[in-house]
Amino acid sequence: MKISTKGRYGLTIMMELAKRYGEGQVSLKSIAQKNGLSEHYLEQLIAPLRNHGLVKSIRGAYGGYILARTPEEITAGDVIRVLEGPISPVEFEEEEDPAKRDLWLRIRDAISEVLDSTSLQDLISYEDKGNMDSYMFYI
Repeated sequence: MKISTKGRYGLTIMMELAKRYGEGQVSLKSIAQKNGLSEHYLEQLIAPLRNHGLVKSIRGAYGGYILARTPEEITAGDVIRVLEGPISPVEFEEEEDPAKRDLWLRIRDAISEVLDSTSLQDLISYEDKGNMDSYMFYI
């Protein structure tokens, strides 16, 4: 399984909101500029995150977005599932060899465990320690 730019940039949005949690709304324009990303693309990603209750939008001249829950309560798995769909390394059929099926299920469960046990707070804490250069979003 390879996480696309949707998942990677979605995590970037969520991490930026987590860093500013409790300080008020953050504009997508500021996130795009800070990270060298397309604001238009981020607008496409924020809609499903809002629709699934991970972020809230604030309207007005100084509008933007805030996390709907604390950074400790939102996991990387929440974000990836919204933007990438179900976590599965391969498409497998019911009639496939049971040994291979078990392997794919164990891989899926291991990936899910890592994503579901990593909160936004974990990610921004890791980044704050200066380890961001070695952190990869690939699974």
